[in-house]
Amino acid sequence: MSVGTTPDAARPATASSARAPWPLIPEQDPFYAAPPDLGRHAPGAVLRTRRVELALFGVVPQRISAWQLLYRTCDLNDVPEVAVTTVLLPWGADPTVPRPLVSFQCAIDGVSSRCFPSYALRRGARALGAIPQLELPVIGAALARGWAVSVPDHGGMSGQFGVAREPGYRSLDGIRAALNFTPLGLGPTTPVGLWGYSGGGLATAWAAELAAEYAPELTIVGAVAGSPVGDLASAFIRLNGTFLSGFATVCVAALRRAYPALDRLLIDEVHPEFLGLLAQAESRTTFELIPRFAGKNIDKYSRTTFSELLARPEMRYVLDDIRPGVQAPTMPMLVIQGVNDELIAVADVDAHVERYVAAGAAIRYVRDRLSLHLPLLYIGTPFTMNWLADRLAQRDTGPTGTNTVWSLAFGKREAVGHLRFAKVFGRMLAARPITAPVRPTAPATPRRSVA
Repeated sequence: MSVGTTPDAARPATASSARAPWPLIPEQDPFYAAPPDLGRHAPGAVLRTRRVELALFGVVPQRISAWQLLYRTCDLNDVPEVAVTTVLLPWGADPTVPRPLVSFQCAIDGVSSRCFPSYALRRGARALGAIPQLELPVIGAALARGWAVSVPDHGGMSGQFGVAREPGYRSLDGIRAALNFTPLGLGPTTPVGLWGYSGGGLATAWAAELAAEYAPELTIVGAVAGSPVGDLASAFIRLNGTFLSGFATVCVAALRRAYPALDRLLIDEVHPEFLGLLAQAESRTTFELIPRFAGKNIDKYSRTTFSELLARPEMRYVLDDIRPGVQAPTMPMLVIQGVNDELIAVADVDAHVERYVAAGAAIRYVRDRLSLHLPLLYIGTPFTMNWLADRLAQRDTGPTGTNTVWSLAFGKREAVGHLRFAKVFGRMLAARPITAPVRPTAPATPRRSVA
């Protein structure tokens, strides 16, 4: 039994299970406390487990088998730390039936622990405005395929959104923990897929880049990065002073925790009022930030201009460090991006893909003309899952390269997928069980797809 494992950890939770009225936020919850001998454990070692109950927006209880695993991982500087992943099976799933594992990296995009998936997805969570709550239907659709799912808190206990490499370490160690958790019925040869969108797409990119070196024993067969930011420095400049400037503000609030030189620079160069804004950003969920920080321009809070601040060596080091794409993923990868995305610039993702291709990666890059940022998460879900299903079943996923389509919603496979997605969402709204297919899906024959 793992360190801290509760005796009933292997029993699936039910809607009538006894529970506290509200889950504790992570900094108040003893489950998240690191054991004193943390350094003695290997990366991915399971330290503590518990059953949990999930809910749509914290309110509608979900009939999904769910556990949380506290596991050992590391930070940017290879210092041991703990993180939590929420691991899921379809309701009533037989753990003796072989199934793949998908690690779904949520778009945490926040410092506040109320944004962590391990908190925001739980029944009773007071996390209005946390993006993982919007992604639970997508996770449910993956479960309805019969897959096991790991949802890591890839920002760590400090909510270090945007920091280089750390999301990859935490995601990969979360996979290790899931494979070693007996109730899931997985093993060392289980095929694994990576998937994330927006901030979760960026985390997925880091995991894909680091996998061969950091976790070579994992059988990762494919990765999907939806709208994976591409270049946070470019996003800072573009979003500064706009309606969406809150995203840049909360990222700066997170980065100063991981990069001491950046923190010192901010203390020296910006007015106390802006430091106060950063402190506010640390305590709010993502969508709470948007109206509060809309139109904030750092030029008004700095002793110099934003452009001059970005040119400082301390800032350039951080911005260069957090830009992904230098190391080629060794597994096939799908990237999707909206051409007219209002939050993530298509040019930044184009450049990200070009860096991967130049480094020798096998990338299929599909650009969608019609979708804005958040809608593409849902519009692209059937296409993404079809691609992942083919990879997990070791089927051909089509050619690599870049192409632009009107919409990922078009195509016969995608139309069927949207109907299935709608059915799953309806079951979730009605608090009905999300179950695996009655029988395994037969190998697909090649069919014409949207891209």
